[in-house]
Amino acid sequence: MRILRYLKNSKMAVVLIVALLIVQAFADLSLPRYTSDLVDVGIQQGGIEHASPDQMRASTFEATCMLASEEGESLIRASYASSDDGTYALTDDGSKQREALDDAMAWPMAIVYFADQASEEGARTSGGAEGGDAAASSGEESASANGAFMQGGFDLAQLVQAYQTGSISKDDVLSMVDSAKDHLSCVSDSLVDQQAIAAVKAEYEALGLDMGAIQMGCLLRIGAQMLGVAALMAIVSVAVGFLASRTAAKVARGLRERLFSKVLSFSDAEVQRFSAASLITRGTNDIQQIQMVLTMVLRMVLYAPILAIGGIIMVSRTNASMSWIIVLAVVVIFLIIGILMAIALPKFKVMQKLIDRVNLVAREMLNGLPVIRAFGRQDFEYKRFDDASTALYRTQLFTNRAMTFMMPAMMLVMNGVSVLIVWVGGSYIDSGTIQTGDMIAFITYSMVIIMSFLIIGMMAIMLPRADVAAERVNEVLSAETSIHDPARPVELPAFGAAGERRGARIEFKDVTFAYDEGSEPVLRHISFVAEPGDTLAIIGPTGCGKSTVLKLIERFYDVSEGAVLIDGVDVRSLRQHDLRSLLGYVPQKAFLFSGSIADTVRFGAPGASDDDVSAALEIAQAADFVGEKEEGAESFVSQGGDNVSGGQRQRLSIARAIATDARAYLFDDSFSALDYATDARLRAALASKLGDATKVIVAQRISTVLDATTIVVLDDGEMVGRGTHAQLLRTCPTYREIAESQLSPAEIERTLSQGDGAVRCDNAACEEGAAQEKSAAQGGDAQKGGGVR
Repeated sequence: MRILRYLKNSKMAVVLIVALLIVQAFADLSLPRYTSDLVDVGIQQGGIEHASPDQMRASTFEATCMLASEEGESLIRASYASSDDGTYALTDDGSKQREALDDAMAWPMAIVYFADQASEEGARTSGGAEGGDAAASSGEESASANGAFMQGGFDLAQLVQAYQTGSISKDDVLSMVDSAKDHLSCVSDSLVDQQAIAAVKAEYEALGLDMGAIQMGCLLRIGAQMLGVAALMAIVSVAVGFLASRTAAKVARGLRERLFSKVLSFSDAEVQRFSAASLITRGTNDIQQIQMVLTMVLRMVLYAPILAIGGIIMVSRTNASMSWIIVLAVVVIFLIIGILMAIALPKFKVMQKLIDRVNLVAREMLNGLPVIRAFGRQDFEYKRFDDASTALYRTQLFTNRAMTFMMPAMMLVMNGVSVLIVWVGGSYIDSGTIQTGDMIAFITYSMVIIMSFLIIGMMAIMLPRADVAAERVNEVLSAETSIHDPARPVELPAFGAAGERRGARIEFKDVTFAYDEGSEPVLRHISFVAEPGDTLAIIGPTGCGKSTVLKLIERFYDVSEGAVLIDGVDVRSLRQHDLRSLLGYVPQKAFLFSGSIADTVRFGAPGASDDDVSAALEIAQAADFVGEKEEGAESFVSQGGDNVSGGQRQRLSIARAIATDARAYLFDDSFSALDYATDARLRAALASKLGDATKVIVAQRISTVLDATTIVVLDDGEMVGRGTHAQLLRTCPTYREIAESQLSPAEIERTLSQGDGAVRCDNAACEEGAAQEKSAAQGGDAQKGGGVR
């Protein structure tokens, strides 16, 4: 699946996690075995683990040697040594040697036990005892076994004596043993082992050993082993959880970095295609989904098959005859999960899109809150958000309702399996096929296996949802950007031949541009040149493409036809970073990042000194209101500059561009929130302090462009005029119409009478124009700022 590809850079961590999970599974699967030993060995068998006793009487030793096979007799005689007290003690306690010894002595010890029980019963019967207790285990089997050896009228002691004196051969004894085994063919190996253990217990009692101490020692030893295994499980579980969380967090961090880096390379076209709200969702909620599921994959999904395979192996060792119960449970689990997946999975993709929608509506509401209040649209926006939220709520409710059936159904399956195992296992215990501890272990292993498949099934539902999130993130990461750096970029010198700082020559050569391929062009056949040090102004009606011109210079978009040149070099031949380092850009919407005023000014020039910051604020006419603040340039600016006025935001945005010491400055209607006096002072400062730099100004107000070297007039995407203010008043009807809407007839006449030379706007003329604009109700934008909110 797509989500698992994110782990390819964390191979060592995954390998270590798998190794730890194997250790954890081994420990987890060991506990049922210890529980079984605790019940069977520690309680039922009185702490006796082996069919071969650690110590036994000489008579018992000789009897077991006689009843064992020739190989078994050799092994028994080699494993025991006689003691001074006439008993025989085990000399080698190696695990493999002990297992072989147990196999060799199981039937002989059981037969000894059967014979002893039958002898005791016969003694009680011959002594007139009536109503005594039956033999300790299956009196019928004991009597039958003894009968098999008493056909010739010999009891076991006489048989041993006859064997030792040579009256009876080994083959004769083994024939009797085989006859007894045939007679007891209905007795299971498990019951034989139990009878052998009972014989060992009786032997220890005959030797006078403390059976209580033996049992307690066994219980304490098994309990200590269980505690050790549990502690190991806890340590490994914590280590796996830490590594899984760390690996998933590392993947999520890498995804966020890649996503953020990719988004920074997007042009406006890609941002608009995905939408800001969707990009936020993909960078937060979707990556969080991936991180959460990766943690579960590393912690649970990798563990489940290891545990299931180990559980199946252990179950096969415990009792394979009840394995069909587990198969039935697994089939039922997958049937339930399959139904739930068919119901819930289609809704997961819908859910992520609905989250996008909620984020989009919420973002629009927060950004447009003043407008919503101003127009009294709170109820409408509330309903719009409620509709988006309700759609998400209903989808989540549907999926959650579907998923709520899972756990009750799974608990029903697990409890049903437990009951079925007890019912079937009870008959096996009754027949002696298994012991109680074995059934307990089988139930535990069954629950482990079922839980493993349950985990796999649950993750089969969660993984597709995370895969949807991974697909959405991958859409962004694999998106083709329309703006690329060239394979062989051209280097532009930042200084002239003599080493002096100089402006950039900006040229539009027959530029045509459309935002979408095949759509109507917003600019058509635009050509102009701005020489170093020139001020080029662009003016025209709203929506005529003025801001688009600046975006093409900045290469936020690439031209559809023609070329944009900087110092004679096509901007597409320059690195984006190199190009934008030549330009100081002031956007139409003065967005400020949170931080101090000094940090805001240094945004494009991190190395700017305090003097550079002060100089930029002075040129931008921001020094006055900054100086009035208690903390001066260290005063805090909130995100978006919401705690300063519109005019102050524009001036800080202009100062931010000036601090970059660029070769060309692009002002996108950046004076609209300034009063006329501040506008005039700012333009005068720009001309004085930044005289060598090229300045391109997009404006709506005539007063802003009066000082321009060249004014370009756009109308409906076409250039309808180019020249000075006076020239355009005479030759361009569109410009004349704009001028007449903002300037008084007397001012226009005065300009025309001055000829085609440069036309300056003194403060008196600007104030007169402001009065005219205000009286004509044409300068709404001019009234936005200038004062503190």
